Amino acid sequence: MINSEKLKEIILKMGADLCGVAPATRFKKAPKGFEPEDICEECKSVIVFAKKVPKGSLNISSCVPYTHVNNILTQEVDRLGVQISLKLEDMGIKAVPIPSDDPYEYWERDNSYGRAVLSMRHAAYLAGLGALGKNTLLINKDYGNMIQIGAVLVNIELEGDPLVEYEVCPPNCSICIDACPQGALDGKTVNQKLCRPLSNYKNEKGYVLKKCNICRKVCPNNMGLQEDA
Repeated sequence: MINSEKLKEIILKMGADLCGVAPATRFKKAPKGFEPEDICEECKSVIVFAKKVPKGSLNISSCVPYTHVNNILTQEVDRLGVQISLKLEDMGIKAVPIPSDDPYEYWERDNSYGRAVLSMRHAAYLAGLGALGKNTLLINKDYGNMIQIGAVLVNIELEGDPLVEYEVCPPNCSICIDACPQGALDGKTVNQKLCRPLSNYKNEKGYVLKKCNICRKVCPNNMGLQEDA
């Protein structure tokens, strides 16, 4: 019998470090045109998974290793999403892999604002994998914000995982907001026009570097929830 627990067990064995399920009905607050059914009309559930980001790539002076890790893990998560979809198809399930990052269609040139076809961080929250911090990153209790998220849409109804109840940002905490060199955070969202010049910095050689990850780095829970969080 196909159920949530069986599918999560399969996906974890395939290489995911985290896996959760969100019924498609949980996405009703998504912007118009960005619900799972807008991608696949038959979608009933969203399987969300993640892989850990090496901790050593964060607290270092050079942005090159962090950029390298980000590029590799984005590809690995995308590849895993395709592998999961093929596995589910063999089980008679229609599955649609969603990119972990690029590409996406929605773009506001004047604001340098892009919107993914499906928000990975919100999908992960709705699948019970963590809570959103004031830095807009998903924070998992075990791995903190050091994860790369992927998702697969499926045409079967699956039991959803419960939303997390733990708090990831104390009400009076503003560490990430105060530390952002671009002033791009307000505790609820990120101003992409201010963020992009450093988060996607293009050097003279033409390489795109993740030059700034301060909002991720300064979070007290970036490696997992602290006991007093």
